[in-house]
Amino acid sequence: MKPDNLAIILVKPQGPLNIGSICRSMMNFGFSKLRLVSPCQEYLSLDAKKMALGAYKILEQAQLFDDLPAALHDIQVAFGTTRRFGKYRKNFHTPTTAATKINELDDKTSAALVMGTEDSGLETKDLELCQHFITIPTHADYPSMNLSHSLSILIYEIAMKSDTGKKFHDPIPQQLATGKEVEQMFGHMRKTLQDIDFLDNKNPDHILRTFRRLFGSASLTPRDIQIVRGLMSRIDWTESQRRKGIKPNK
Repeated sequence: MKPDNLAIILVKPQGPLNIGSICRSMMNFGFSKLRLVSPCQEYLSLDAKKMALGAYKILEQAQLFDDLPAALHDIQVAFGTTRRFGKYRKNFHTPTTAATKINELDDKTSAALVMGTEDSGLETKDLELCQHFITIPTHADYPSMNLSHSLSILIYEIAMKSDTGKKFHDPIPQQLATGKEVEQMFGHMRKTLQDIDFLDNKNPDHILRTFRRLFGSASLTPRDIQIVRGLMSRIDWTESQRRKGIKPNK
């Protein structure tokens, strides 16, 4: 689904700061269609502009409606955000599953994310106009979220499930060094550090155990082993030159 096919609908938003922040979040993730249902009188105020920054044009171009039915007049699929777990609302999407469903819509389908007021959310009459419901799992001690924060979570998930998200990839797991390679490295390290008197010849493993602990949690690759052994080899050469009384080249 194209970003232009998804409208963000705010029902009776009360704070210009929140409205400005929402515009900024929308622009962060490539969304631009904002619809406001009976917003506060200060929705275009300087406070909103300061919070929106470069995304203020989204607010200037926002469509205004008197009620939610009017704002949904051309919307085919509406997702209402809520924490009202009523008798007739049993199937809730998380932001992730909602994002998947939204991105499964074709480019000819118009959709909307509907969000309610900052203090009480969407009313039952508003939720009845939505075909799907989304709730963000939060801690029971403080379940209420800031309006702009909630939207950021939702549209981030939508963006990551879209073609935009496909441009980003998690790091490819690298092949780890074998136990033999690791032990050869520690054997080389032990000899080198003893030669330069860094390790106590009577108990060299005392300090070497610390190196084992440090490298043991580093998920070493064969290349990592080569670099460490290359360092040891350089120390070996430098030490051999020192013992010959020849000043090593810098």
